[in-house]
Amino acid sequence: MGQKIIRFSDLTGKHAENDDDLVRIVVREHPDLVGGPVEIEALPGELAGVTGLALDLVTVELHYPNGDEPETVVMTAEAFDRLATATPMAEVLRGAKRATRAVPAQTAPAGAASTRERVNYATLEHAGRPHKGRTTDAEKHLVQQHLDEINARLTAEGTRTIDLANPEHVTRYGLESLAHTHGATLT
Repeated sequence: MGQKIIRFSDLTGKHAENDDDLVRIVVREHPDLVGGPVEIEALPGELAGVTGLALDLVTVELHYPNGDEPETVVMTAEAFDRLATATPMAEVLRGAKRATRAVPAQTAPAGAASTRERVNYATLEHAGRPHKGRTTDAEKHLVQQHLDEINARLTAEGTRTIDLANPEHVTRYGLESLAHTHGATLT
């Protein structure tokens, strides 16, 4: 006797002909989410416009003088930028000192370094940063589409920028046509 497993989209209930037809979605934060991240699946066509809906968000920690635990606030970059009235926010951030993540010894869990969350370089927040891992197609696409914005962020962070004249950068991020368009000479 055989068994047949029928797979379907969690979003629409539509049947998936093959397992390869489904996109795995990890939901990390949602107002109705309790108990940590969950996984759902959907058909690629159901997600066609999802990347165009992405928001530029800023996450800040508010450390009040009373010594209570810091409060974390997430807001749009536009709303955050409006807080700076004397100087543009980009300039404020460039001139700001680097934050240190001091964790008191008594609260640091054993093996904390090994439980550090992985950085997703396929987001505008991290794309283009130097890293040892494989450069995914998603990161390449972000760099190709947002090179100036990413280089501005890298400059503000004090990190090397992506140089169209650097063959390693051009190859890593698939920038051959962009380098050619800008007349960059690869050395």
